[in-house]
This record gives sequence, C-alpha cells and structure tokens, in this order.
Amino acid sequence: TALASSVRRENLTYLSPAKLHVLEESLKHVQRARVAGDFLEFGVALGGSAIVIASQLDATRQFHGYDVFGMIPPPGADDDERSHRRYREIRNGKSAGIGGDVYYGYRADLYDRVRQSFERFGLNVDGERIVLHHGLFEDTFDASDTRRFAFVHIDCDWFEPVRFCLSAICHRLSPGGLVVLDDYNDYGGCRRATDSFLEKHDRFRLIRRGPNAVLRRT
Repeated sequence: TALASSVRRENLTYLSPAKLHVLEESLKHVQRARVAGDFLEFGVALGGSAIVIASQLDATRQFHGYDVFGMIPPPGADDDERSHRRYREIRNGKSAGIGGDVYYGYRADLYDRVRQSFERFGLNVDGERIVLHHGLFEDTFDASDTRRFAFVHIDCDWFEPVRFCLSAICHRLSPGGLVVLDDYNDYGGCRRATDSFLEKHDRFRLIRRGPNAVLRRT
C-alpha cells in the first residue's frame, strides 16, 4: 500500500515489501473476520511497521507497542551463531542504519523519534488508544490485564524474547487471531522458540512460513 511504501521511503522499517504485504494482509484478515481484540507489536525499532499496524485500528481497538528503545539485549545459549555474530556487530558499533542513517539502537532519543514519526503519519501516541511501552518486555507487559488480542507482530530476533512473547499472549489471543513472526526464517532462535511453542499449544497452527511466518489460533 501507499502507507507501507511511505514508511520504507522514510527509512522507518527493515521489513521488505513482501513482509509488509503479509503484515497488511493479516491485518485485513482479522478485520474482515471481526476477530475481537487489540493489536500488539513486540519490537518497535524505528516504528515503521507499528505505524502500519496502528493505522488499521477501529474504534474498538488499542495498539500497544513494546520496545527497549535502545540497544537490544544479547542473544543467549538457545540462539544460533548467526544471531551471536549479528549482535557482536551491533555491540561493537559497526551496524549500519537504513539508507546510511545511524543504526537505531545507537540513538539516545529513539523513543521521542518514534513518537514524532507516528505524529507525522497522523497518529497520536496518547497513552490510551495508541500506547508505547518503554523497557524490557517482561517489565512492561501487564500480565494481569484481561483485554483480548486480535493481531500480534513479534519482531525481536532471539529465542528468549520470542519465547516470552508467545507465552505471554497465547491465552489472550482471540480465536481466529493471528501472530506474525518476522524472524522465523532469519534467526534460528526465533524458529526454535516458535516450533517449541507449537509443539505445546495445539490451538495454534503455522499457516504461513514465508517470507515472515504466520500463526493462527483455532
């Protein structure tokens, strides 16, 4: 869509056009099917995909975006060598940003920049309809809340955060709800966490493998 093209043109997302297409088609599906619940994203980064997601809100939904808005935590023992190699590149200050920009994780003002990007696209981060949660997922995700989810985008690379996100949302995703996993085909830890989750939760099905994987709750 024009919006997806715009966030790419402004260097606000690492997602390819093909991945953004899957994201938008998944959002359209839950809207057409009238799946109840909010929209979530774990791993906001520069905010491009979050803007695409939040633009699809209707009057009954909220958008919640979760991110440390800074240097991402390191991968762990369950992650593959590619993940560790990528993190070393980031940690050593050698990661390039999109289109020659400074890599987002090196910016001290990332949270404010993301809010400003939302506003440029006519979306107000008001803390009610659109909320950005600043910090580690396990510190900012409210497990006591009972609101349902219709759509969740998980874009956090490594095994442990993907495992946490899937565990956190599984009992609150509405029947027919979708989860899009950005890194299923990119990093071994994401795939391992997802496959392990699917083995334990028979209400979830992997309905698409690429370019980004999609799970559906039956």
